[in-house]
Amino acid sequence: MTESSIPPGQQQSGVWHPNRAASKRNELIVKVLTGAFAAISILTTIGIIYSLIGETLRFFQQVPLWNFLFDTEWTPLFTNSRYGIGVLISATFLTSFIALLVAVPLGILAAVCLSEYAPTGVRAWLKPALEVLAGIPTVVFGYFALLFVTPILKAFIPGLQTFNGLSAGLILGIALLPTIASLSEDAIYAVPSSLRQGSYALGATKRETITSVVLPAALSGIVASIVLGVARAVGETMIVTLAAGQNPNLTLDPRVAIQTMTSFIVQVAGGDIAVGTLKYDTLFVVGTTLFLITLALNIFSFWFVRKYQEKYE
Repeated sequence: MTESSIPPGQQQSGVWHPNRAASKRNELIVKVLTGAFAAISILTTIGIIYSLIGETLRFFQQVPLWNFLFDTEWTPLFTNSRYGIGVLISATFLTSFIALLVAVPLGILAAVCLSEYAPTGVRAWLKPALEVLAGIPTVVFGYFALLFVTPILKAFIPGLQTFNGLSAGLILGIALLPTIASLSEDAIYAVPSSLRQGSYALGATKRETITSVVLPAALSGIVASIVLGVARAVGETMIVTLAAGQNPNLTLDPRVAIQTMTSFIVQVAGGDIAVGTLKYDTLFVVGTTLFLITLALNIFSFWFVRKYQEKYE
């Protein structure tokens, strides 16, 4: 091969690699494949929106938006149908709030323990042991809440019904614990050790270093894990379906049976509702509402992480 036939960049290096062209072709193929795989998530989102929007628009042709947002009853399967989505939203947020009261403090404390206090050997097996909870099917959590937790709570809480939001929220918090703990631990562990050493050099104790330096530096990652936990709590199905019941009550009392958005979807999807009816369309309008709530949570998470993320040289 003559020197004039060698590409200019390879003439400068003084070395000709016969397989360089093949390597570039392979690299292009890899870029195309990875780009296609990344586009799958976008196409999936578009497909979800497409599958929801038709029936949702048809629903609002028959039910005014005002009634949907501000009615205080949700009885779409009854003869005297009412379509107040606030009933389902309040139940969803009630169980999610109880779950966060359990998962957030326990998750952050577990993350601090794993990152700052646990020896390396203990951390190596304790973190995987904690994440085992994430592999337990949620239907198991649901029956655990119904058959084990609720009878125990009845002995201490008067007026607690068999199906209730309290036991569902408590066990939902346990199910969220691995997510919040693991992601928070990763964020805390990623804080540079130079910040810790600088704090110790100024005379701060370990507790003061954690609370005043490490946790603020890892705040964006911790908040992202909490928001992800909230999104999972809002979208959880089997725990709330089995433990909280399917009684659409507009209440903030966790002792009574309630019905979340996902529980209603299970109820309608498992029934004999005729396709094309208004009752059938409620399945999609509730799904759209759930989609919009989780989308808003994700947008908030991205905004918060971008705004408050700490960057280190």
